[in-house]
Amino acid sequence: MALTPDTTGVLPSQILRELVAQDVLSGTPAILPDQLQPASLDLRLGSVAVRLRASFLPGKGRSVAERLPEFEMHRFDLRDGMVLEKGCVYVVELMERANLPAAIHAVTNAKSSTGRLDLLVRVITDEGVEFDRVAPGYSGPLYAEICPRSFSVLVRPGMRLNQIRLRQGQAVLDDAELTALHAQTPLVSGEAVISEGLGFSVGLRPESGDLVGYRAKPHAGVIDLDRIGAYDPADFWEELRADNGRLILDPGAFYILVSRESVSIPPGYAAEMAPYLAMVGEFRVHYAGFFDPGFGYAAAGGAGARGVLEVRCHEAPFALEDGQIVGRLVYERMAEVPDALYGVEIASNYQGQGLKLAKHFRAG
Repeated sequence: MALTPDTTGVLPSQILRELVAQDVLSGTPAILPDQLQPASLDLRLGSVAVRLRASFLPGKGRSVAERLPEFEMHRFDLRDGMVLEKGCVYVVELMERANLPAAIHAVTNAKSSTGRLDLLVRVITDEGVEFDRVAPGYSGPLYAEICPRSFSVLVRPGMRLNQIRLRQGQAVLDDAELTALHAQTPLVSGEAVISEGLGFSVGLRPESGDLVGYRAKPHAGVIDLDRIGAYDPADFWEELRADNGRLILDPGAFYILVSRESVSIPPGYAAEMAPYLAMVGEFRVHYAGFFDPGFGYAAAGGAGARGVLEVRCHEAPFALEDGQIVGRLVYERMAEVPDALYGVEIASNYQGQGLKLAKHFRAG
């Protein structure tokens, strides 16, 4: 399928491949085939990082390069590997740039493993007034703002911490459409709570054992993002065990928890985690909450998969209860079923997952 003015929805891998060939998305060096995911393109870090004294958005009429001197503390070369320190803010120009047509806009988000390491990674653009949004018709460079929150990390050029998704037209399903889709293809185990998306709750009563989650240790070592399955979880995480279905969150702490429900994303759709209501508690539930077409879908090698929740508590201690609704999945229509689904044609670290840390840690 070629992209036409009538195309509506999130653009799948085969259309993204065409757009890369047309330099709508380009890279230096050239974009690699394995950067393409079912509904997104992985973005790569460039070779220079700039340490900032504060996060910023350039604003209308201003470029990132123009604003950097106001916030720059120092810059350094990443080619030999460099540690980005916990609690600091950095900007790295990405290898990719965008040249979007007027009808296409883009959104970006951190990859799953990035979020599970509590790495805040957001894209900024020239004249940007929002993070992780690329305006229709934008032509220019892309930058990643990186703030390690729990662990210092070792990075190098070419590392892929986030991804970009392109949309044309209205793609989000309203509640009536979501209800009809769930009736046709069950999207969640148990009762579907549908209100501006599909509600999901936290699971604090495991089917076996009493492990309900993990809390990041405050003084852990450095994580080399190229090392997969290399680290002992005990050096970085405290196991959380409970048998009463309750967990009290500490302000400022970062947690890895899991949804009580198993979710499924049919091939013609994608989904994104969004807050349920700001009034339900003093915590944030997701940092990298994008679900590819085929995630948890039976025909794609899944039988429903739990959503891993990246949780940070804010102002006051908060008691989470098993089954408490903490977020919602907003489903989006794909412009076409991707030619590669999550869990089938591509390597998928988290298909069929339950409670699971990032891929850098050894499995229990």
